[in-house]
Amino acid sequence: MEDCIFCKIASKEIPAKLVYESENVVGFRDINPQAPTHILVVPKKHFASLNELDDISLMGELLNAVKKITKKLEIQEYRTVINTGKSAGQEVFHIHIHILAGRDMKWPPG
Repeated sequence: MEDCIFCKIASKEIPAKLVYESENVVGFRDINPQAPTHILVVPKKHFASLNELDDISLMGELLNAVKKITKKLEIQEYRTVINTGKSAGQEVFHIHIHILAGRDMKWPPG
């Protein structure tokens, strides 16, 4: 999608602090972190939300990227979040997984 900020980050049109990259997925530090460690994991191909992501292999690759990133950064305890839809807190309509770590997480989340 031409005006999607995450598509532009994935294609390197916009710089970001990348922590992970594969053929189909990138992981980068959130510019508005909600925890000491806050990383976003996104597919390079645009899907507006989890509702549109119909590629089971890519779903697995996204979760595997989370595992690789946390291992690389030596993070043992973390929260993963996928917001789907505006009322659920999704602000950028390109599916992404949040990795949050480095502080105690409260429940319910909010």
